[in-house]
Amino acid sequence: MDTRNARFFRWYRVLPLLCIILLLALSLGIDYLPRNTVRGLFFPVSYAERIDNASKRYDVDEHLVAAVIRCESGWNENAQSVAGAVGLMQIMPETARSVAQMGLIDSKKYDPNNLTDPATNIEYGTAWLSYLQSQLSSSDEVIAAYNAGLGAVQGWISAKNSPGIPDAITYPETLHYLERVNEALRQYTKYYPNGMSNLA
Repeated sequence: MDTRNARFFRWYRVLPLLCIILLLALSLGIDYLPRNTVRGLFFPVSYAERIDNASKRYDVDEHLVAAVIRCESGWNENAQSVAGAVGLMQIMPETARSVAQMGLIDSKKYDPNNLTDPATNIEYGTAWLSYLQSQLSSSDEVIAAYNAGLGAVQGWISAKNSPGIPDAITYPETLHYLERVNEALRQYTKYYPNGMSNLA
């Protein structure tokens, strides 16, 4: 191997290490950055007023709504999954229709077929979180059900000798989702202690 190739392979091994050091420094330094800088760079919020209004209307923590949006779509109102989930909160059209049929939402004002509209999507996603809260007993159960479905979570917690959520979760994707949403929830609660609309 010539000297040029040897140098390249040395740098090739060092580069991942430098990336890890940079990420570690960034994560350690985040607490020393001004709050507004951290909000803008790492935990942005769009549609704050809509989230605030929907959260109050359905009695759901607005920080949870923001955490779900961050993890579901990364604040992309046009996001669509291969499974068919749509918009900011990645609502399945069937779920939106069910929410409307249950009378949890005014479907004349918020058309369940218009889920790429941010206001409509936030309304349906928050109403669905509220319904899950009414059927389950913990935030972890609600978050897991938002990802895996209410039936799956009820099955996990009602199984004989169930350790409860999160230990009873059998879907790796849901377990990872629960961890991500809980981490985002902690950060949004930390960086928006007075709510999404009040940045004091």
